[in-house]
Amino acid sequence: MSQPKQPTNYGALGTLVTVFFFWGFIAAGNSVFIPFCKHYFHLDQFQSQLIDFAFYTAYYIGALILFAYGAFGGKDLVGKWGYKNSIVYGLLFSALGAAAMILAVQGNSFGGMLMGLFIVALGFSLQQTAAQPFAISLGDPATGTSRVNLGGGVNSFGTSVGPLIVALALFGTTAAITDEKIASLSLSKVIILYTFVGILFIGAAALFYFSKKVPSGKMVETTEKANKALYTLLIMTGLLIVMFVPVFSSYKTDLTNASDAEKHAMEAYRLKWLIGALVVVVGGLLFSNLSAKKKADGWGPMQYPQLVLGMLAIFVYVGVEVAIGSNLGELLKQKSFGSHSASEATPYIIMYWGSLMIGRWTGAISVFKLSEQTKNILRFIVPLVAFGILIGINTLAKYDMEPLYYYVICVLIQIVAFYLSKDKPARTMLIFSVLGIAAMVIGLLTTGTVAIYAFLSGGLVCSIMWPSIFSLSIAGLGKYTSEGSAFLIMMILGGGIIPPIQGKLADIIGIHQSYIIAALCFVYLAFFAFAVKGILRKQGIDYDAEVSAGGH
Repeated sequence: MSQPKQPTNYGALGTLVTVFFFWGFIAAGNSVFIPFCKHYFHLDQFQSQLIDFAFYTAYYIGALILFAYGAFGGKDLVGKWGYKNSIVYGLLFSALGAAAMILAVQGNSFGGMLMGLFIVALGFSLQQTAAQPFAISLGDPATGTSRVNLGGGVNSFGTSVGPLIVALALFGTTAAITDEKIASLSLSKVIILYTFVGILFIGAAALFYFSKKVPSGKMVETTEKANKALYTLLIMTGLLIVMFVPVFSSYKTDLTNASDAEKHAMEAYRLKWLIGALVVVVGGLLFSNLSAKKKADGWGPMQYPQLVLGMLAIFVYVGVEVAIGSNLGELLKQKSFGSHSASEATPYIIMYWGSLMIGRWTGAISVFKLSEQTKNILRFIVPLVAFGILIGINTLAKYDMEPLYYYVICVLIQIVAFYLSKDKPARTMLIFSVLGIAAMVIGLLTTGTVAIYAFLSGGLVCSIMWPSIFSLSIAGLGKYTSEGSAFLIMMILGGGIIPPIQGKLADIIGIHQSYIIAALCFVYLAFFAFAVKGILRKQGIDYDAEVSAGGH
């Protein structure tokens, strides 16, 4: 029996996507923040990696705290506050983090800087835990993926233009930021930057709080205590700490005069512990779901296999997205890939992250009330326009984008994939995951421009995965939706584990061959897409059918 479609609350959605843009724009500050910290605090390469580690760990810890509150108190904190207030509180918490970062710079404290960034990301964790299901709830569930895609597209646009705006504000130019420019950057400008960031956090909170178009999004249902799930996650957290300590402590070892064999042994040692962290996450989640199948009491949302598999999918997706981009610079230095300098590699890295924007803009088309014919026309035009905007903006920023003109071929392949996916999340996931496997295999088996384009197209493939995984994972969770959302946000931790694994593997077998990690990640994502559809159907949820019938 078909149910009447729920109209989209475009006023609330418009306010919400401004926050998505805000996340992307603020994240752009890291392109200055990380090299500034390396210079100002005299950091080595590993110490600078602690910046990303602090960021991703905060997402995990923040989501774990939210779940722990619900597990012990019997009430979901995000549901109690409402989606609207949760986003407001998250923004204000991030503003505190910006203030802490300013104090740390003034006090010459790198540890304080990490704590400030950790607090900012804790606020982001709360915001994203509320924002993803909030976007889905602002209309027909059948078009929820498109609304999250719209937010992601706006977020990617913020990320794309943010670095240029920040560079222009700090250096008076949009050209590549060199070590000399970082060294000459005055402390006062960095303080002004994060003062402005803090003001933006507060301004966004005020915009959201005083907007009458945004509903409260409160959920009055009490949640069942899920102590078994909580204890399992706490044990996983403890084991992850055990795995990370040897990795971090090993960097104290001075390998300056070590032989190649000794360096190889150390890299293998670090890789072993990082793989151990991966095993902890995968094993802990699978154990939870298997135990919940036998007896659901105490497991909360973990009794739903679509959520557990989705948690692993988010973990893998974030990991592969970050890993491909983080290793591109090193890959392009290789002789077989053109021996590009850092400045020469920049356009390629810009195009990789810009590819996420191309896909998300296209995926957001279905959120608007348009005829099917108009949507089909836009699915062809929008990605090409987005590609043109990327080329145009970065050409104006004085980057040489000519080597990337023929990348439009990859964009055309993505357009065909969108037509084949027909706005169905599971089908979309499967098609794009298979494309991801094919792209990584082509990249592994070739070199030069073909391989570069193949690896860059990982951005096009990843562009639609977050909303598709999110929508499929929380489908049918009911009163556990907010807790399930927190669990998924927690798995952003994958960005802190999978990229280092690829990095360590690269030290052993080479940077080119290390992209086998990305290929394996896409294999799992294809499995998730294949398995989740059957899981939902067993629960009476034909999610693809709902999406197909529910297009505006």
